Amino acid sequence: MAVEIKKDIFWVGVIDWEVRNFHEYITQNGSTYNSYLIKDKETVLIDTAKDYMFDELINGISQIINPKDIDYVVVNHVEKDHSGCVDKIVEISNATIITNEKGKEHLSLNYDTKGWDFLIVDTGDEISIGDRTLKFIRTPMLHWPDNMVTYCKEDKVLFSNDAFGQHIASSEKFDYEIGDEVFEHAKEYFANILMPYKMLIPNTINSLKDLDIELICPSHGIIWKEKIDEIIKKYLDWANDKIENKAVIAYDTMYNSTKKIAHAIAGGLIDGGVEVKLYRISETPMNTIMKEILDAKYVLIGSPTLNGNPYPEVGKFLTYMEGLKPTNKIGVAFGSYGWMEMATEKIKRVFESLGFKIVDDECLKVKFAPKEDDLKKCYEFGKRLADI
Repeated sequence: MAVEIKKDIFWVGVIDWEVRNFHEYITQNGSTYNSYLIKDKETVLIDTAKDYMFDELINGISQIINPKDIDYVVVNHVEKDHSGCVDKIVEISNATIITNEKGKEHLSLNYDTKGWDFLIVDTGDEISIGDRTLKFIRTPMLHWPDNMVTYCKEDKVLFSNDAFGQHIASSEKFDYEIGDEVFEHAKEYFANILMPYKMLIPNTINSLKDLDIELICPSHGIIWKEKIDEIIKKYLDWANDKIENKAVIAYDTMYNSTKKIAHAIAGGLIDGGVEVKLYRISETPMNTIMKEILDAKYVLIGSPTLNGNPYPEVGKFLTYMEGLKPTNKIGVAFGSYGWMEMATEKIKRVFESLGFKIVDDECLKVKFAPKEDDLKKCYEFGKRLADI
């Protein structure tokens, strides 16, 4: 399917309605792999799709041109959800690959690039394709070393690759067709893809400030048209750790003891005026929890002790969270145990590695099943926590 988004600029990507797991990011709404075709004196394809989507990608391109007539393929990022069809496109068209030095290196490590033609670009470089000029800006570590964006000067279109993306499969193509719901998808994507590198985002956005942008075309999700200023502001807020008066409580449980502690603390926080999001980890996608942690003030993780460790699902989540590197949080570890409590100490080590301010209390570790008095103390702890 091809959709003209500006005169002679087409979305020719593919919709992956069925994908539900993207490197442990549970994509309950599917995703898209957005590819864009610019038809000028020279024809340019910007990014491709996963390899198993090749037939659909070619069908979309073929609605506009013969794929053999592609002159250039811009590879903004080599991860295979964007480059998975590059080798077949080159085989069909003998197109020249436009990328940066790191992109060329990564392509050579993923594909047999012998005989490929490359045009290597860096920040500020421009090429003319006829009536249009493409400008390139490196964005390393957002979220790979090879990342860059491409700007079409005459049409004022920014092809942003992973930046400003969302994992959502939708027949709609523009932000205004979905409404403000799109920001929740963008927030979840930011929290689970870009958060480890958020300190780089303000400078990246600053490097784009002199560009006159009418469309932001990411490689996943919808195209930004009417909400560009809003999504840029949100990116800056998320990157700069703007937090809400919100607590995320994530726990798992064996015999409901840790669950009871979690609910008691939640009650105190709520009565203390704090918004609470409470999740059982084994029943909730980790990316859903991380979306809420992104702008939360408090992060509370609860686990029973099992064989000297946190419960396996909690341990998995801690590894996932530590890799995403949330910052500027107040951390609380809690849980139940039998003969020896060890889970909360390991949770706190993760908090320490992330620079969380840890708040502790005797009531947070309960031997076997919590009694009414234990739960009352946990509730009161939640109320006190709300004042910190």
